[in-house]
Amino acid sequence: MQKNTLAPKTTRMKSPRIGRGGKRGKTSGRGTKGQNARAGHRKRPEMRDLIKKIPKLRGHGKNRARTVRVDRLVYVPVSLAKLEAAFSAGDTVTSATLLKKGVLKAVSGRAPRAKILGSEGLTKSLSVSGLAASASAKKAIEAAGGSLA
Repeated sequence: MQKNTLAPKTTRMKSPRIGRGGKRGKTSGRGTKGQNARAGHRKRPEMRDLIKKIPKLRGHGKNRARTVRVDRLVYVPVSLAKLEAAFSAGDTVTSATLLKKGVLKAVSGRAPRAKILGSEGLTKSLSVSGLAASASAKKAIEAAGGSLA
């Protein structure tokens, strides 16, 4: 046996080219005239038109509702004036106590992350724990005799 004597068991099948004469006349099996009969062209998909009409928002992907940075922490601002009105001197301020006093609203069944903002308006000494605070709010809480943990 030599290389030049080798042959495949079955001959290579070739699909007939449509629309070049031969046994397929007129529409050549394409069934219609116009855009559908032409080579390389098809009708525009209906779904594409629907996608184009949807309002696009910023970020990656189609119509993503939130920002690109998914892992960023979102804080609810809480002013020192609200703490002054809701709490008495010596109280402990946490996200749970803020929720209980009605300063914060529950987000999907739990207390949201809160950040204390403001520079003045606090006269009571409060001990704040588990909450973020701005530099000016931190200074105001410590000036009133409170503590941040």
